[in-house]
Amino acid sequence: MNAVGMAPWWGRALRIAFAALGLVALICGPIHDHGSLGYSLDNHFSYFTIQSNILGVIVLLVGALRDPINQRWQLARGASTLYLIITGIVYAVLLAHIDQGTGQSWVDDVLHRIMPIAMIADWALVPVAITVNGPLIAGWLAYPVGYGTYTLFRGASADWYPYPFIDPRHQGYVSMAISLVVLVVAFALLAVAVAALGDLSSRWRGADE
Repeated sequence: MNAVGMAPWWGRALRIAFAALGLVALICGPIHDHGSLGYSLDNHFSYFTIQSNILGVIVLLVGALRDPINQRWQLARGASTLYLIITGIVYAVLLAHIDQGTGQSWVDDVLHRIMPIAMIADWALVPVAITVNGPLIAGWLAYPVGYGTYTLFRGASADWYPYPFIDPRHQGYVSMAISLVVLVVAFALLAVAVAALGDLSSRWRGADE
């Protein structure tokens, strides 16, 4: 893997701006919902949306303040981009019609739409050439798979699941398992696309310099 270069000053400024926007949305959600009937802070932080956005905010802030170019950090950037893409696509395809409990449409827009777009743009504009291979895809998918495992175990004990497609109480375990396998395959394809986007963008930048 080869880092093309560090972000320009305006790129760092945009990272700070979107990180701040994401942070405000993450904070305003719990403040608004605290005290609501059935609200649980543990459940709130068990949403993939919340976790992926926290990671995205951290990545943007570190990228703005330090902008590391080492291999491990660039892989973290790619992983965070993938997770927020997953957040955006799953929301648009499966969850947009379901109340996610924030009670604030602008918070939903920031966490499910704006932050994924910001991460994709950052990944494309400050790209890194990454070789697509099995270990890379498996490493990036470790967190979503681990999240699903955690959700199933926690859901069985707490009798609460964050998303209907990972809730076996009504659809049964067989139907849920099939759906989750399809999602993992889709996530793997998205991981390949993220890596390919970084590689293609880095080649374009290299050709222009």
